[in-house]
Amino acid sequence: MGFYDLSKEARAILVEEIHQAIARNIAEGETPAILSYFSNEDTYIRKAGYLAMGRIYMAQEDQRENIKAQLLKLLKSHNEKVRQTTINAAGEIGKYHFEAVSIFFDKGLFDPHHSVRNAVIGSLKKMGQKNPGPTLAWAKGYLNHPDKEIRREVCHGIELRGRTHPQDVLPLLEVLQDDATARVKNTLVHVLGQISYKKGCLETVIRTLAAWENKELVAKAIDEIVDVHHRYKNFSALTQQQAIRYIDENYWKEHQGTN
Repeated sequence: MGFYDLSKEARAILVEEIHQAIARNIAEGETPAILSYFSNEDTYIRKAGYLAMGRIYMAQEDQRENIKAQLLKLLKSHNEKVRQTTINAAGEIGKYHFEAVSIFFDKGLFDPHHSVRNAVIGSLKKMGQKNPGPTLAWAKGYLNHPDKEIRREVCHGIELRGRTHPQDVLPLLEVLQDDATARVKNTLVHVLGQISYKKGCLETVIRTLAAWENKELVAKAIDEIVDVHHRYKNFSALTQQQAIRYIDENYWKEHQGTN
Protein backbone atom coordinates (compact mmCIF):
# COMPACT_ATOMS: atom_id res chain seq x y z
CA MET A 1 0.00 0.00 0.00
CA GLY A 2 1.39 3.38 -1.03
CA PHE A 3 1.78 6.40 1.23
CA TYR A 4 -1.21 8.21 -0.26
CA ASP A 5 -3.36 5.08 -0.13
CA LEU A 6 -3.38 5.61 3.63
CA SER A 7 -5.77 7.90 5.48
CA LYS A 8 -4.50 11.28 6.67
CA GLU A 9 -4.31 9.97 10.23
CA ALA A 10 -2.43 6.83 9.15
CA ARG A 11 0.03 8.92 7.15
CA ALA A 12 0.76 11.07 10.21
CA ILE A 13 1.40 7.96 12.29
CA LEU A 14 3.70 6.52 9.62
CA VAL A 15 5.68 9.76 9.34
CA GLU A 16 6.24 9.71 13.10
CA GLU A 17 7.28 6.05 12.96
CA ILE A 18 9.80 6.85 10.24
CA HIS A 19 11.15 9.77 12.26
CA GLN A 20 11.58 7.68 15.39
CA ALA A 21 13.18 4.74 13.55
CA ILE A 22 15.69 7.00 11.84
CA ALA A 23 16.46 8.78 15.12
CA ARG A 24 17.20 5.42 16.75
CA ASN A 25 19.49 4.40 13.89
CA ILE A 26 21.39 7.66 14.18
CA ALA A 27 21.82 7.28 17.94
CA GLU A 28 22.99 3.69 17.55
CA GLY A 29 25.26 4.37 14.59
CA GLU A 30 23.28 1.94 12.47
CA THR A 31 21.51 2.30 9.11
CA PRO A 32 19.01 -0.56 8.50
CA ALA A 33 15.87 1.57 8.98
CA ILE A 34 17.44 4.49 7.13
CA LEU A 35 18.34 2.23 4.22
CA SER A 36 14.87 0.74 4.19
CA TYR A 37 13.17 4.12 3.93
CA PHE A 38 15.77 5.73 1.64
CA SER A 39 15.46 2.86 -0.86
CA ASN A 40 11.66 2.53 -0.75
CA GLU A 41 9.87 2.39 -4.11
CA ASP A 42 7.34 4.97 -2.90
CA THR A 43 8.75 8.44 -3.43
CA TYR A 44 6.68 9.80 -0.52
CA ILE A 45 8.18 7.28 1.89
CA ARG A 46 11.63 8.37 0.74
CA LYS A 47 10.58 11.99 1.20
CA ALA A 48 9.41 11.30 4.75
CA GLY A 49 12.83 9.74 5.35
CA TYR A 50 14.90 12.66 4.14
CA LEU A 51 12.65 15.21 5.86
CA ALA A 52 13.08 13.28 9.10
CA MET A 53 16.84 13.27 8.67
CA GLY A 54 16.85 17.04 8.15
CA ARG A 55 14.68 17.66 11.22
CA ILE A 56 16.80 15.42 13.42
CA TYR A 57 19.94 17.23 12.27
CA MET A 58 18.41 20.56 13.24
CA ALA A 59 17.06 19.32 16.58
CA GLN A 60 20.02 17.26 17.81
CA GLU A 61 23.18 19.31 17.57
CA ASP A 62 25.22 16.62 19.30
CA GLN A 63 24.38 14.16 16.51
CA ARG A 64 25.27 16.36 13.55
CA GLU A 65 28.69 14.90 12.85
CA ASN A 66 27.27 11.41 13.23
CA ILE A 67 24.46 12.21 10.79
CA LYS A 68 26.91 13.62 8.27
CA ALA A 69 29.12 10.51 8.57
CA GLN A 70 26.15 8.22 8.01
CA LEU A 71 24.97 10.22 5.02
CA LEU A 72 28.45 10.04 3.47
CA LYS A 73 28.29 6.25 3.76
CA LEU A 74 24.82 6.19 2.21
CA LEU A 75 26.06 8.29 -0.70
CA LYS A 76 28.29 5.36 -1.66
CA SER A 77 25.33 2.98 -1.99
CA HIS A 78 24.94 1.04 -5.24
CA ASN A 79 21.22 1.89 -5.11
CA GLU A 80 20.48 5.15 -6.91
CA LYS A 81 17.34 5.70 -4.80
CA VAL A 82 19.47 5.70 -1.65
CA ARG A 83 21.94 8.15 -3.20
CA GLN A 84 19.09 10.35 -4.46
CA THR A 85 17.42 10.44 -1.04
CA THR A 86 20.76 11.13 0.62
CA ILE A 87 21.24 14.19 -1.58
CA ASN A 88 17.73 15.35 -0.71
CA ALA A 89 18.51 14.91 3.00
CA ALA A 90 21.66 16.98 2.55
CA GLY A 91 19.50 19.58 0.82
CA GLU A 92 17.27 19.83 3.88
CA ILE A 93 20.33 20.44 6.03
CA GLY A 94 21.80 22.86 3.50
CA LYS A 95 18.82 25.17 3.80
CA TYR A 96 20.40 26.28 7.07
CA HIS A 97 23.92 24.80 7.18
CA PHE A 98 25.16 24.69 3.60
CA GLU A 99 28.85 24.55 4.40
CA ALA A 100 28.33 21.35 6.40
CA VAL A 101 26.95 19.49 3.39
CA SER A 102 28.50 21.14 0.33
CA ILE A 103 30.58 18.01 -0.28
CA PHE A 104 27.39 16.07 -1.07
CA PHE A 105 26.63 18.36 -3.99
CA ASP A 106 30.23 18.29 -5.18
CA LYS A 107 29.84 14.53 -5.43
CA GLY A 108 26.22 14.38 -6.53
CA LEU A 109 26.77 16.60 -9.56
CA PHE A 110 28.92 13.84 -11.05
CA ASP A 111 26.75 10.87 -10.09
CA PRO A 112 26.21 8.46 -13.02
CA HIS A 113 22.43 8.34 -12.44
CA HIS A 114 20.21 11.18 -13.62
CA SER A 115 17.87 10.92 -10.60
CA VAL A 116 20.73 11.75 -8.25
CA ARG A 117 21.81 14.69 -10.38
CA ASN A 118 18.18 15.85 -10.46
CA ALA A 119 18.18 15.71 -6.67
CA VAL A 120 21.12 18.10 -6.72
CA ILE A 121 19.10 20.50 -8.89
CA GLY A 122 16.10 20.23 -6.58
CA SER A 123 18.26 20.76 -3.52
CA LEU A 124 19.92 23.80 -5.08
CA LYS A 125 16.48 25.28 -5.67
CA LYS A 126 15.33 24.93 -2.08
CA MET A 127 18.71 25.89 -0.58
CA GLY A 128 19.05 28.88 -2.86
CA GLN A 129 15.66 30.09 -1.75
CA LYS A 130 16.31 29.64 1.99
CA ASN A 131 20.09 30.07 2.24
CA PRO A 132 21.19 31.97 -0.87
CA GLY A 133 24.59 33.33 0.19
CA PRO A 134 26.69 30.17 0.41
CA THR A 135 24.51 28.26 -2.06
CA LEU A 136 24.96 30.77 -4.86
CA ALA A 137 28.66 31.17 -4.06
CA TRP A 138 29.03 27.41 -4.50
CA ALA A 139 27.01 27.43 -7.72
CA LYS A 140 29.18 30.20 -9.18
CA GLY A 141 32.20 27.94 -8.97
CA TYR A 142 30.64 25.47 -11.43
CA LEU A 143 29.33 27.83 -14.10
CA ASN A 144 32.60 27.64 -16.04
CA HIS A 145 32.98 23.88 -15.62
CA PRO A 146 34.13 22.12 -18.83
CA ASP A 147 31.23 19.63 -18.63
CA LYS A 148 28.19 21.19 -20.30
CA GLU A 149 25.78 19.13 -18.20
CA ILE A 150 27.29 20.52 -15.00
CA ARG A 151 26.81 24.07 -16.28
CA ARG A 152 23.24 23.29 -17.33
CA GLU A 153 22.30 21.65 -14.04
CA VAL A 154 23.70 24.48 -11.94
CA CYS A 155 21.97 27.06 -14.14
CA HIS A 156 18.68 25.25 -13.60
CA GLY A 157 19.32 24.84 -9.88
CA ILE A 158 19.57 28.57 -9.11
CA GLU A 159 16.24 29.33 -10.80
CA LEU A 160 14.00 29.34 -7.72
CA ARG A 161 15.91 32.06 -5.90
CA GLY A 162 15.70 34.12 -9.07
CA ARG A 163 11.93 33.96 -9.17
CA THR A 164 11.72 36.25 -6.15
CA HIS A 165 15.19 37.84 -6.18
CA PRO A 166 16.37 37.98 -9.81
CA GLN A 167 19.11 40.43 -8.88
CA ASP A 168 20.80 37.64 -6.90
CA VAL A 169 21.13 35.21 -9.82
CA LEU A 170 21.47 37.46 -12.86
CA PRO A 171 25.21 38.06 -12.32
CA LEU A 172 25.71 34.28 -12.31
CA LEU A 173 23.54 33.74 -15.37
CA GLU A 174 25.48 36.40 -17.27
CA VAL A 175 28.51 34.10 -17.23
CA LEU A 176 26.60 31.71 -19.51
CA GLN A 177 25.44 34.20 -22.14
CA ASP A 178 28.09 33.08 -24.65
CA ASP A 179 27.94 29.37 -23.85
CA ALA A 180 28.33 27.45 -27.11
CA THR A 181 26.23 24.45 -26.04
CA ALA A 182 22.60 24.51 -27.13
CA ARG A 183 21.33 22.66 -24.02
CA VAL A 184 23.00 25.19 -21.73
CA LYS A 185 21.79 28.12 -23.78
CA ASN A 186 18.24 26.79 -23.87
CA THR A 187 18.27 26.30 -20.10
CA LEU A 188 19.56 29.84 -19.63
CA VAL A 189 16.74 31.22 -21.78
CA HIS A 190 14.23 29.11 -19.84
CA VAL A 191 15.53 30.39 -16.50
CA LEU A 192 15.45 34.01 -17.65
CA GLY A 193 11.79 33.51 -18.51
CA GLN A 194 11.07 31.90 -15.14
CA ILE A 195 12.58 34.78 -13.15
CA SER A 196 10.69 37.49 -15.00
CA TYR A 197 6.99 37.19 -14.26
CA LYS A 198 6.54 37.95 -10.56
CA LYS A 199 6.00 41.42 -9.15
CA GLY A 200 8.94 43.73 -9.79
CA CYS A 201 10.98 41.04 -11.53
CA LEU A 202 10.47 41.98 -15.19
CA GLU A 203 11.93 45.42 -14.58
CA THR A 204 15.06 43.97 -12.94
CA VAL A 205 15.56 41.35 -15.64
CA ILE A 206 15.12 43.74 -18.59
CA ARG A 207 17.35 46.40 -17.01
CA THR A 208 20.07 43.79 -16.54
CA LEU A 209 19.69 42.18 -19.98
CA ALA A 210 20.10 45.61 -21.57
CA ALA A 211 23.73 45.56 -20.42
CA TRP A 212 24.50 42.05 -21.71
CA GLU A 213 26.67 41.89 -24.81
CA ASN A 214 25.07 38.87 -26.50
CA LYS A 215 22.07 40.60 -28.07
CA GLU A 216 21.04 37.48 -29.99
CA LEU A 217 20.70 35.55 -26.74
CA VAL A 218 18.87 38.47 -25.15
CA ALA A 219 16.39 38.55 -28.04
CA LYS A 220 15.64 34.85 -27.50
CA ALA A 221 15.25 35.47 -23.78
CA ILE A 222 12.82 38.30 -24.42
CA ASP A 223 10.73 36.04 -26.67
CA GLU A 224 10.63 33.51 -23.82
CA ILE A 225 9.75 36.22 -21.28
CA VAL A 226 6.83 37.37 -23.41
CA ASP A 227 5.65 33.78 -23.84
CA VAL A 228 5.93 33.10 -20.10
CA HIS A 229 3.65 36.04 -19.41
CA HIS A 230 1.01 34.24 -21.48
CA ARG A 231 1.64 30.69 -20.21
CA TYR A 232 1.61 31.86 -16.60
CA LYS A 233 -1.02 34.52 -17.06
CA ASN A 234 -2.84 33.45 -13.89
CA PHE A 235 0.33 34.00 -11.84
CA SER A 236 2.07 36.89 -13.62
CA ALA A 237 2.21 40.36 -12.08
CA LEU A 238 1.67 41.84 -15.56
CA THR A 239 -0.44 40.76 -18.49
CA GLN A 240 1.38 39.73 -21.63
CA GLN A 241 0.44 43.02 -23.30
CA GLN A 242 1.73 45.01 -20.33
CA ALA A 243 4.99 43.05 -20.45
CA ILE A 244 5.34 43.66 -24.20
CA ARG A 245 4.69 47.37 -23.70
CA TYR A 246 7.28 47.58 -20.94
CA ILE A 247 9.89 45.75 -23.03
CA ASP A 248 9.17 47.92 -26.06
CA GLU A 249 9.59 51.10 -24.04
CA ASN A 250 12.56 50.02 -21.96
CA TYR A 251 14.54 47.75 -24.25
CA TRP A 252 13.66 47.76 -27.94
CA LYS A 253 13.55 51.54 -28.32
CA GLU A 254 17.13 51.64 -27.04
CA HIS A 255 18.41 48.63 -28.97
CA GLN A 256 16.77 48.73 -32.37
CA GLY A 257 19.17 47.47 -35.01
CA THR A 258 21.60 45.90 -32.52
CA ASN A 259 20.60 42.28 -33.17
